Amino acid sequence: MLRYCDEIQELGLGGTILFGIPESKDPTGSDACNDEGIIQRAVREAKKRFPDLLVITDLCMCEYTDHGHCGILRDGDVDNDATLELLANAALAQARAGADVIAPSDMMDGRVAAVRSALDSAGFERIPILSYAAKFASAYYGPFRQAAESAPKQGDRKSYQMDPANAREAIKEVLMDIDEGADMVMVKPAMAYLDIVRSVRDAVDVPLFAYNVSGEYSMVKAAAQLGWINESAVMMETLRGIFRAGADAVITYFAPEAARALQKEAR
Repeated sequence: MLRYCDEIQELGLGGTILFGIPESKDPTGSDACNDEGIIQRAVREAKKRFPDLLVITDLCMCEYTDHGHCGILRDGDVDNDATLELLANAALAQARAGADVIAPSDMMDGRVAAVRSALDSAGFERIPILSYAAKFASAYYGPFRQAAESAPKQGDRKSYQMDPANAREAIKEVLMDIDEGADMVMVKPAMAYLDIVRSVRDAVDVPLFAYNVSGEYSMVKAAAQLGWINESAVMMETLRGIFRAGADAVITYFAPEAARALQKEAR
């Protein structure tokens, strides 16, 4: 992780977002709230060595729960309200560790307000919230879920993530999160949702992120390995399309490669 932080800082990238995979998982994802949890330790190490690096922490329970859902399960269903307390406690642990930005990605109702209230009450009112405000129940997350071992063991996430066919709900969710205290918002995934990126850009004036997710990245990599496409050209065309749709920033696994490509273009 530190080698990667060193690389992205040398390349002049804007920052990094951290996701945690704990050594052990349990029904309530307790490692997420532990001051000695994997993400908290990673943040402290990153900020100690690279104090000027922007460190965003993903805030969700799915990487920490043994059932793979983004909150506490009650009789097979996610308990939204009980999960809010866990998210608030996890956000506080990340803030204490030195995170610069907290990014709730769970899609529980009311989570931005719960996190904002917890941060403000503990004296972290200056830490901004980047909300995954329009996060869709997408098939493009597959490679990440496999790597993080975070796929649901039963059921799916369609009851709390958004219907890919419902564009109107995206704007509603974004406006609600801003009302609750989100400083920045995100659309996830990016490529199949560029219309959502454009609609959100037209609707709000807060910073807008788009997440070029693992499945989108992996498709380009796989096609390039088969010799079907020019990987660098497709990578840059994809990222420029996301920015053209209205994103202010893009979170992507391509970041180091894209930075090198831009440096090469500038020579």
